[in-house]
Amino acid sequence: MAALVRATHGADRGRWGGGKEERSLSQLSVPSGFTLIELMVAMTLLALMLAILYGAFYLGHRAAEKAQVRFERNRTLRAVEEFLGGLIRSAYPYRAPGGQAVLFAGEASGLTFVSTASMGIEGRGVSKISLSLGSGAARDLNLEEEVPVRGAGYRTSVVLWRDVSELKLEYMETQGQKEEWVPEWDGENKRDLPRAVRLTLLDGGGKEFRWVFPIMLKVLSPS
Repeated sequence: MAALVRATHGADRGRWGGGKEERSLSQLSVPSGFTLIELMVAMTLLALMLAILYGAFYLGHRAAEKAQVRFERNRTLRAVEEFLGGLIRSAYPYRAPGGQAVLFAGEASGLTFVSTASMGIEGRGVSKISLSLGSGAARDLNLEEEVPVRGAGYRTSVVLWRDVSELKLEYMETQGQKEEWVPEWDGENKRDLPRAVRLTLLDGGGKEFRWVFPIMLKVLSPS
């Protein structure tokens, strides 16, 4: 009976991991490092991630630069529109003593007139304004002020816009209820001011800007 119990116990040990079926941890196969293929795959993934991150950074940087350029251009546009518009809206029908001719000489590429707004006297006083386009490849839109209108005085000049490829000035003429834009205005012959001035500017990049400046003296007293 005892021999039978020992035999059964021995069989159980062989079935549940005893005897020759047992293995030590030192006999198990454990990898000791990365293979060359694994390293190449990891380096490729890292390079792709770096390229994606650099592309996103570059696009973001370019977008910020373009936004800054647009902001600066819009700010310059507003400044030019307000400054030049204030001078033209304040145009005055200046006449020489004893004469009927009005000092207002408007052409397609330039304009000379008298304004009650002045750059040199804190925005007050009467001054002679000349708007012209410079010569050369990169032309500038220049504005010159002369005080007083006639006689010796001082002159102030400022560049309103750089790198202008084209400038076009037009003048509104009214005949009864009819309004018409004409390419020039001679105050000596017409003896009056136009109702408005339309300025079209083409910058060096080919972008067009257009402003219409009404002359308030004519708007308020059309007769």
